[in-house]
Amino acid sequence: MTQTPTAHTPAQGQARAQFTVPAQHPMVTVLGSGDALLRVIEKAFPAADIHVRGNEISAVGDAAEVALIQRLFDEMMLVLRTGQPMTEDAVERSIAMLRASENGESDGEETPAEVLTQNILSSRGRTIRPKTLNQKRYVDAIDKHTIVFGIGPAGTGKTYLAMAKAVQALQSKQVNRIILTRPAVEAGERLGFLPGTLYEKIDPYLRPLYDALHDMLDPDSIPRLMAAGTIEVAPLAYMRGRTLNDAFIILDEAQNTSPEQMKMFLTRLGFESKIVITGDVTQVDLPDGTKSGLRQVQDILDGVPDVHFSRLSSHDVVRHKLVGRIVDAYEEYDNKHGTQNGSHKGGRSRSGHKGK
Repeated sequence: MTQTPTAHTPAQGQARAQFTVPAQHPMVTVLGSGDALLRVIEKAFPAADIHVRGNEISAVGDAAEVALIQRLFDEMMLVLRTGQPMTEDAVERSIAMLRASENGESDGEETPAEVLTQNILSSRGRTIRPKTLNQKRYVDAIDKHTIVFGIGPAGTGKTYLAMAKAVQALQSKQVNRIILTRPAVEAGERLGFLPGTLYEKIDPYLRPLYDALHDMLDPDSIPRLMAAGTIEVAPLAYMRGRTLNDAFIILDEAQNTSPEQMKMFLTRLGFESKIVITGDVTQVDLPDGTKSGLRQVQDILDGVPDVHFSRLSSHDVVRHKLVGRIVDAYEEYDNKHGTQNGSHKGGRSRSGHKGK
């Protein structure tokens, strides 16, 4: 896309940009079915006048906005050249990344195309990739560090991306086994009142991990891998007393660990192993008066070499758009009313949270 001053308007700062879509890319891949992608772009840049004629796209408007539109189409073409289709969600996230870079809110050099085309794992006809800049940095941190904490609200892909990296490490023989664990802590219910054996009571807490495995591996192979010990899914309590070598270990829902459990888990680390710990410090289900090990560990391990904290936000939510708005609404409510999870904080610890 080339940018030139507009000939038809005297307004200062106005510019015109023109972009030619290469013949090998059908216009529907750029504009979307029924021009759905074009409508996303027009909604994001309401003051710009965007026209399409044949395989030519032009934009007229404020020079800064036109420059962003130019960069957007350049990034879209880089993605399309990899054979990956553009979606409405991908276009929206690309625009958000470009605006953050333009406003100085992004401290990295990663481009939308670099983020959206980073393949983690291909399985069962689909490819798992990061969808936001923070997700890409989280995935990169897992490659670079032995212990990584993924901290953020629901729907930001913390566990799912960690699972994809674990399966990738297993398939490339970087590790010999995958160990997945969660604390069996009730979210308002009581385990003792549930019917069944202890295993049947605990199994629902581990179900999200099984679900992710089924997305990434042939379902028929999972029982075989679990029977062989190549994949282990177990409550956190089962980790005590073990040393875990040659393993990719994921601790999910880590906000529901006590400080003692967190220390116990971290010290299970053996040779040639990697640990990823995920959690949401705004959704602690521990009894009142019990501190969250995930909150405390951020102060204890801050600055320790080869330990990395990746923090995701509502902007990284990859579920329904409403989930991100819900996360923001709860955070705004807590900030306004001095609460945590909707409950009054009362006495505060050093971190400013009531005993958690």
